Amino acid sequence: MYFEIISEIENIEIIAVGGNIRDVMRLRKQYGIGRWRKLKGTATIRLKNDKIRKAELHWYEAHGFGRKKMKIKKFLD
Repeated sequence: MYFEIISEIENIEIIAVGGNIRDVMRLRKQYGIGRWRKLKGTATIRLKNDKIRKAELHWYEAHGFGRKKMKIKKFLD
């Protein structure tokens, strides 16, 4: 990961669940069968060059697998 989360993730919302996720087959093949959800939220992050920014993050999550494929969608500051 090219960034580090340094605060709690806030304003968490579910974007899609199960078959409504475009990449659900890849997630199941790579990590295993589970109730996969795509979520978004905001957090303060530290980038690789040590800049601290507030950003909107998107990731996939399933019970027993944790957060996977976390990415920065946009910066909020």
